[in-house]
Amino acid sequence: MHTAVKKRDLVVQNHMSSTIMLEPVSWDKKTVYLQLRNTSDQQQLTYQQPLTEAIAAKGYRIVEDPEQAHFWIQANILQISRTDLRSKQGRGNKGFGAAVQGAEIGGLFGGGDGQKVAVVVGGLIGIVTDALVEDVQYIMVTDIQIAEKVTVRVNEATNTQLEQGDASRVSQNSTEVVDRKKYQTRLTSTANKVNLSFEEVQQQLLKGLVQTMSGLL
Repeated sequence: MHTAVKKRDLVVQNHMSSTIMLEPVSWDKKTVYLQLRNTSDQQQLTYQQPLTEAIAAKGYRIVEDPEQAHFWIQANILQISRTDLRSKQGRGNKGFGAAVQGAEIGGLFGGGDGQKVAVVVGGLIGIVTDALVEDVQYIMVTDIQIAEKVTVRVNEATNTQLEQGDASRVSQNSTEVVDRKKYQTRLTSTANKVNLSFEEVQQQLLKGLVQTMSGLL
């Protein structure tokens, strides 16, 4: 009951792993190319249209040709997971605890056989009530990369470690000259409420993702 009362309202939070600061640009450079993916299990969550509308509302133009865009925004919803925080906090024996508490409350009523019945009923009510309450948290992880066109040449170095069987590793290093500076961050969105379903929270997660990504411009 404590969980049901305390977590009755939905709480959604968004946290970026690092801040991205882009240089202000003139109107003719406010062009954006979007490459958006979702490789999580929740494929019904799409954000192309709402993000396009949010970026357009800030005065930017979405273009289909990446070479014509001053900014590239690339993103991928990496995963969406569901967790019962009560179980996560080591309450695997919560049914037993609820039965004891319910029995204790039942023991306060009546005496003799009536009290025994009250103890049994109280224990059953405790188990059923506890089983109906889950402290549900959804976590959505999104990787974001923004590339900004620059007038200078940028040296981009890549180091790749390739596994060869169980004992060998191959290291590859490459350097190329590009005309874009790249910035990366990771957005972690959390939603918490008692007995929360994904259908109930997906629009709030989507809203937070769109607000954060469009706010980078």
